[in-house]
Amino acid sequence: MTSPRWKPSVTVAAVIEHAGRYLLVEEETAQGLMLNTPAGHLEPGESPQDGAVREALEETGRRFTPTALLGVYMAASQDARGAPASWLRLAFCGHADEPDPARALDAGIVRTLWMTPAEVEASRARHRSPLVARCVQDHLRGQRFGLEAVCVDPSIFTNRIGL
Repeated sequence: MTSPRWKPSVTVAAVIEHAGRYLLVEEETAQGLMLNTPAGHLEPGESPQDGAVREALEETGRRFTPTALLGVYMAASQDARGAPASWLRLAFCGHADEPDPARALDAGIVRTLWMTPAEVEASRARHRSPLVARCVQDHLRGQRFGLEAVCVDPSIFTNRIGL
């Protein structure tokens, strides 16, 4: 039986492809420089789509427009400090504008990279999460779910119980 205190961290991710390449970020972690799709924790009072837009902007300097839910994923890996963690990731695919040169990237983000699927696959040892490659693979296979698959009740924006 699982501990009643176990709660996976909810994260949101932006899977952005352009001209056959995927936008990844290189970030500082306790394990060294790692690669990830633009992703981060869902914040209180925010829809998953809005969280993915925010995270993409913070980590890449680009405005992201989700067009589909890529999938809902779970995995276990280490957090940025190296502690064991479980993750529930809602990944969205879509397109992104050009970067805003005046916008600084989030602390810990070293740079952004456009990588081919083969480069993403070859860099698995440096992935922050096993979900990086899986999301790219699912995108390449054409997996898409309508954005309406994620239902956000308005109470999430006004109810602060438990926050």
